[in-house]
Amino acid sequence: MSTFVHDCGFGAQCGIDHDVRFRIWAPDCHAVWLERESVGLSAMHPAGSGWFETHVAAPTGCRYRYRLGSGDGEAVPDPAAREQAGGVHGWSVVCDPRNYNWRCPNWRGRPWHEAVIEEVHVGLLGGFGGVRGHLRELAATGITAIELMPVAEFPGARNWGYDGVLPFAPAAAYGTPAELKELIDSAHELGLMVLLDVVYNHFGPDGNYLPRYASPFFRSDVPTPWGAAIDMGRHEVAEFFICNALYWLNEFRFDGLRIDAAHAIADQEWLATLAARVRGTSNGRHVHLVLEHDGNAANLLERGFDAQWDDDFHHAMHVLLTGETRGYYVEYAREPMALLARSWREGFAWQGEISEYRDGVKRGEPSAHLRSTAFVVFLQNHDQIGNRAFGERLTKLVAPRQLAAALAFVLLSPMIPMLFMGEEYGEQAPFLYFTDHHDELADAVREGRRREFARFAEFSDPAQREQIPDPNAEATFAASRPLLPANLAERRRAVVELIALRQREVVPWLSGPGARMTEVISERALRASWVRGDSRRLHLYLNLGTQPIALPSSSARVLYCSRDDAKYPHGQLAPESLLALLE
Repeated sequence: MSTFVHDCGFGAQCGIDHDVRFRIWAPDCHAVWLERESVGLSAMHPAGSGWFETHVAAPTGCRYRYRLGSGDGEAVPDPAAREQAGGVHGWSVVCDPRNYNWRCPNWRGRPWHEAVIEEVHVGLLGGFGGVRGHLRELAATGITAIELMPVAEFPGARNWGYDGVLPFAPAAAYGTPAELKELIDSAHELGLMVLLDVVYNHFGPDGNYLPRYASPFFRSDVPTPWGAAIDMGRHEVAEFFICNALYWLNEFRFDGLRIDAAHAIADQEWLATLAARVRGTSNGRHVHLVLEHDGNAANLLERGFDAQWDDDFHHAMHVLLTGETRGYYVEYAREPMALLARSWREGFAWQGEISEYRDGVKRGEPSAHLRSTAFVVFLQNHDQIGNRAFGERLTKLVAPRQLAAALAFVLLSPMIPMLFMGEEYGEQAPFLYFTDHHDELADAVREGRRREFARFAEFSDPAQREQIPDPNAEATFAASRPLLPANLAERRRAVVELIALRQREVVPWLSGPGARMTEVISERALRASWVRGDSRRLHLYLNLGTQPIALPSSSARVLYCSRDDAKYPHGQLAPESLLALLE
């Protein structure tokens, strides 16, 4: 038996002297054949419980696939392919991880409380090499972590990444596995962490062959918006995704994972199992696990997960900044400032209360006891921009002074702040929803997107809905590329100043406990206070209104004011501004 690198029970595992073990779980098949390009067929041996495997010589770069049932049966890619050639329907490729020589083999990561995250879409920045070209500027801005939207192989040349079907294979449209490792290595050289967004709740609509030979992978009794639920209660399925998480963290040396739509995973206990397995193999590295969870599952933040994206914070702030109250924003239409205050103070705004928007269902769990760093706060992310009909960023929706005040509130909070690609300099290009589907699927996606907006008054006319960009058009993708305008350098300087201030006055005290308090001053104004570990208090006065507000007399030191033209540290706070005081 060979000794395998990062041994995993799925896919092609490279041993020594080009010995490769090919292994697939195909419980619906009576036989499976391995087909290697230019070599031909090899029978795979039944290994019990639906497994088939074989050991053969296969050099790095060897293309292969599986034939189901017989030598002339249907050809399918390896569901655990480490590299793919010819798209999601093409050949899988043998990939030996030992062929990359790491320059930073001793990188141990950074503590979570130091995180200042920037979410990026790899394709829009030109692939893995393109992102690497932006790292130095991001590090100079003060960003300490980049979060890549999903990079697993998806159909076509462009996609948000949430239509992935081969979760172990970096998308060929972005580059090779070695180029992804080069990106991560380069980030570590600059002191940047790299996080990866992973999708464990569904597969995309094109290229998922698992139902053909492994139907027990799914639960027919639990529907989801994407089809039958993945059966995490089955050992083989649970292991498939746990192996995937460990693969990205150990073989590619990602510093953490963000679990997309974790609420849509039918077996919630699997999430705790995943976290325990990750923690058990981190070997002293700082490895971070972050959730997106619509159910505000606070219990998971005490069971191995570092943080959750705080949609409550975002939604309340969005209502305050834009006045929009349709769709899921209706939950925040009543007293949005009070909901923002509770989110800042306690993490979640919804902690078990009944939601009328959700047909009287309770939402959330108590979270006030959790540390501030258990919550990732933001003004924008891929969902909140891209799920708009025209993908407008807040730079197109909100007055500059209001937006500057809100961004300062995020960056100086004791929670973990996150920016979306280009937000640090005020990017104005839209971020649209884009795919690269074809034929009937392309039509379905296009029309489905337009039907989604039909309930909104401004899209009640079919002719108006026709103006919504076609997700499959290459022009939609091209329009979403960041413009990188040079005339926004002043905005970037303000963000550099704020992150530097955060590093001095916030980060050193985040690893310990710290009480958070809020006072709603008016419908448009808030005081948020945090008692640091040195017993000093940081006060953030946020005024999103058009009138000045009175401030109590104080001898506190002014740390920052978002309006250079109107600082009112003694008696008043200017309209549309943020004032940070330390006492």
